[in-house]
Amino acid sequence: TSYLGSQFINSTSTGRYMDYLCDEVVPFVDETYSTSPEREHRGVMGHSSGGYGALVVPMLRSDVFGGLASHAGDALFEHCYTRLIASATRILRDRFDASWEVFWPRFETCERFDQEVFWQPFEIYAYSACYSPDPERPGKALPPFDVETGRLIVEIWERWLSWDPVRMVARHLDDLAHMSLIYLDAGRGDEAFLDLGAQAVSKEMTRGGIDHTLELFEGRHTGNEHRYAIALKALARALSS
Repeated sequence: TSYLGSQFINSTSTGRYMDYLCDEVVPFVDETYSTSPEREHRGVMGHSSGGYGALVVPMLRSDVFGGLASHAGDALFEHCYTRLIASATRILRDRFDASWEVFWPRFETCERFDQEVFWQPFEIYAYSACYSPDPERPGKALPPFDVETGRLIVEIWERWLSWDPVRMVARHLDDLAHMSLIYLDAGRGDEAFLDLGAQAVSKEMTRGGIDHTLELFEGRHTGNEHRYAIALKALARALSS
């Protein structure tokens, strides 16, 4: 998307990406390749934002997916996003007069993308486009914090928390109970504390009686591609039976 991602959910600012995945990509795969076109034989896996999508989409569309593997998926938003909000607020204050109206023209006309200057405000706005799109301005977002101080805006932050997998589990126990495999993992040194997010999701699943696997390993957020084969093997076994 113009914000570089969609978190694989539907949004009036980024598009109906969950519908696209479930209602267009999946049927295309089934029509094009020799598959077993039942949810019991279909799984989804991903890392980071992809891990978020792999965790959330099956909760919302258990009619499509029967198994999931999430590698360091975004979760426990009060830890994985608030540090980013604080950093973005400082940058907006020091470089852009604490104003999105100043930030965007400079961002759109810059000759070179300076990651230290632009990335963190851009990233938090991009998440906002997914979790809290502006209902009155298509393509725009409502960031969940006061741009001058970084203080959370409660009513908007609550919209974000409604998309937090930790909070979603209790609302989707029936959907999760029908998964053939739920595999979670994360590095113990994950920079966004997504290991804590995976643990929090796991605790909610345990509380709800949902069978799942959680593995924490020595590692950080990136450089963990070797973990994909472990999850893929587990998914293939679970979904082929």
